[in-house]
Amino acid sequence: MDLSFPQHGSFSALAMAARSRPPEAALILGSGMGGLAAPLRVEEAASFLDFPGLAPPSVPGHEGRLLLGTWAGKRVLVFSGRLHYYEGHSWRQVTAPVRMAALLGARIMLATNAAGGIHDSLEAGRVLIVRDHIDWTRPAPWKDPGPGGPGGQRSSPYSARLVRLLVEAGQSLGTPLHVGVYAACSGPSYETPAEIRALNVWGADAVGMSTAREIQTAADLGLECAALSCITNRAAGLAPGAINHEEVVQAAANTAMLLQDLVAGFLRKL
Repeated sequence: MDLSFPQHGSFSALAMAARSRPPEAALILGSGMGGLAAPLRVEEAASFLDFPGLAPPSVPGHEGRLLLGTWAGKRVLVFSGRLHYYEGHSWRQVTAPVRMAALLGARIMLATNAAGGIHDSLEAGRVLIVRDHIDWTRPAPWKDPGPGGPGGQRSSPYSARLVRLLVEAGQSLGTPLHVGVYAACSGPSYETPAEIRALNVWGADAVGMSTAREIQTAADLGLECAALSCITNRAAGLAPGAINHEEVVQAAANTAMLLQDLVAGFLRKL
């Protein structure tokens, strides 16, 4: 995918503004979290359609807009919505926003997502600070060479410093936050109860259909990375009734105020 910037249109204006004053952080909004960026004082905005090769999201709850502005005193680039592999996009398209953020000068990547809670304490409405992930979107991911080449140790792509800042931001709000492991599956179907039991044995605290590839790409590009999972439901087999996307989106929207305060507190500490 070509990441050269178009020479006209709203994205060109946004790119020029970002290059003249680079964003300190980039933020990817998960399902139903478009309202999370309400405090952002928007300077420039562009549609995903304005960028060659980047398609608009087809999943409800993902707006498909790129915003540049100020939030909590920091210059921030916000991707309101994301692309998913299960929509038919290539992994290169899914991770294109990350490469775009790096080209526009962002040095910190914060991804958010809606996730199902596996750990006993992760009920709907809770927030998980991700310290590591399990990537079930690729076969034998431990065989994939990282920046250090084949056979090298693959350390967590999540910054211990940023995890600490998120914990401190949560403590200042009096909000109990869980620090743990996020498992990424390819979707679009939700996991079976047996798969959730397997992920639990593997050490996963929450499960979703995004984030891992984006964060790994960002870390490979040298960005300092963090992620937050908004727990929208108990994972399959851990609560009565079926899981549906509409309820997931609504639950994420209901947690928007908490996440706004948490992100603002985090940005102030950068």
